[in-house]
Amino acid sequence: MSSESLHAKLADALRERIVSGALTVGETLPSEARLVEEFGLSRGTVRQALSALRNEGLIEGGQGRPPVVRHRPMGQPFETFLSYSAWVEQSGHRPGQRTIELARRGADAVAAAELGLKPGEPVVDVLRLRLLDGEPVMLERSTFVLDVGRLLFDFDPDAGSIYAGLLAQGVEMAAATHTIDAVAATDEDAALLEVPDGSPLLRERRTAGTADGRPVEYADDRYRPDRATFTIANARAHRLAFARTMPTSGATP
Repeated sequence: MSSESLHAKLADALRERIVSGALTVGETLPSEARLVEEFGLSRGTVRQALSALRNEGLIEGGQGRPPVVRHRPMGQPFETFLSYSAWVEQSGHRPGQRTIELARRGADAVAAAELGLKPGEPVVDVLRLRLLDGEPVMLERSTFVLDVGRLLFDFDPDAGSIYAGLLAQGVEMAAATHTIDAVAATDEDAALLEVPDGSPLLRERRTAGTADGRPVEYADDRYRPDRATFTIANARAHRLAFARTMPTSGATP
């Protein structure tokens, strides 16, 4: 096996320990000598593997200092990833929301295509500003098929999670696809999120459906990038972890 393959194999093994929590944030990694003995590799190969993890931002240290775990990529349960409120609470902060609009109208072409409807078919649109410790973080635009969306008129969207409200009424989201990209803030985005016009925003487009495969929601969520990021962590021995995260530096509240 080539030296490149050997150091990649060791990096994968250490990465898996970090992702799984076997090595926790702030914990010192085994010494180079210990890794040489455990994996039967040369000291140079061990150093290559540690360098790869250092470049990924998972560990820090070197030049005489023992490497320690700097960051653990965190995945999220399906329900927590879908729910903004659950994510914020899990992160130790206070979620909030302000409903700007809740209306029945004809589906636009994009939402109709995602929901398997014809343009103009009746749907329920929701526009909410999501808050983190009272500060604007995300603008949530969701379109629900009519039989699901009409349930929202019996629920106060300012009270908390729409998903929790729908679940209480027997509607359970069981599958979703997510597309992440960047867009410039529109006039409405900028005013509500309190950023300059045209500022870059992280956008998550989502189509969510029930266990029987029926799509019931199409969403276009736009985040301030100084308040939220998205992290994907993967390793050969670990399934993909896809998480919405808060920056560890900068203007995080």
